Amino acid sequence: MTLDSHTVSLDAEALERLRDLDPSGSGRLVERVLGAFAASIERLEPQLAAARAKADMRTISQVAHTLKSSSASVGALALSKLCAEIEDAVRNEAFSRLDEPLDAMQAELHDVLQAVRSLRP
Repeated sequence: MTLDSHTVSLDAEALERLRDLDPSGSGRLVERVLGAFAASIERLEPQLAAARAKADMRTISQVAHTLKSSSASVGALALSKLCAEIEDAVRNEAFSRLDEPLDAMQAELHDVLQAVRSLRP
């Protein structure tokens, strides 16, 4: 696994911590974690778009919450930060502040998914 231009969205130290959990790579931990994370994005991204179209704040918050910690664990720190910001805005009913972070989150989801895919064999 080598980092390429897409992996700018992923923190190298977080990826290294994952690699350290399976130093020989025999358990394919990094590959399995990244695969599960990519599948999660692929499942949650359409839910987010549908929830946004319906102004379904509960689902928006749930998607953001679900992705917040998993994105941090694979090094998608910008995505994790956006998720926290969105979750906080929904919790505080600051719905007028959501358009910009939701736009940024959708773009970051795309970039992170490409980065994750580039790291998988």
